Amino acid sequence: MAEGGKKIAENRKARYDYFIEDSIECGIVLVGTEVKCVKGGNLSFPDAFAEIINGEVWVKNLHIAEYSYSSVFNHNPDRAKKLLLRKDQIKRLSRKVDEKGYTLIPLDFYLKNGLVKVTLGVCKGKKAYDKRESVKARDNERLLAREFRKGLDG
Repeated sequence: MAEGGKKIAENRKARYDYFIEDSIECGIVLVGTEVKCVKGGNLSFPDAFAEIINGEVWVKNLHIAEYSYSSVFNHNPDRAKKLLLRKDQIKRLSRKVDEKGYTLIPLDFYLKNGLVKVTLGVCKGKKAYDKRESVKARDNERLLAREFRKGLDG
């Protein structure tokens, strides 16, 4: 996330399930009441992914809840949303995704200068033993920090 941005939501499941090789900041096309819902944090994307279709990047399985104060002119909560990237960025991403095992996953949503931005990660799936190793490393790090704090406190 860039400096000065307000984080709206983070995909912790993606950081657990995937190795993140690369990440890129991109804008997202939102219509009508979607902007208010996203700014309010009413979005869910644990199994969301991005796809490159005809030179455009689209996010699928991103659920933005309907705006509760709206009338009949509400948005479709499960529609595919277009991501805003330059052509050279899309070309670079498509080359990486064409490799076996790589996919595009939205990592987090945040506000930057009043605009909604998405961090899109080029990810490769972890195996079960990789997940166990990362949990073990996190536990060891937590234990080490605890011992360090205990040593400082006396």
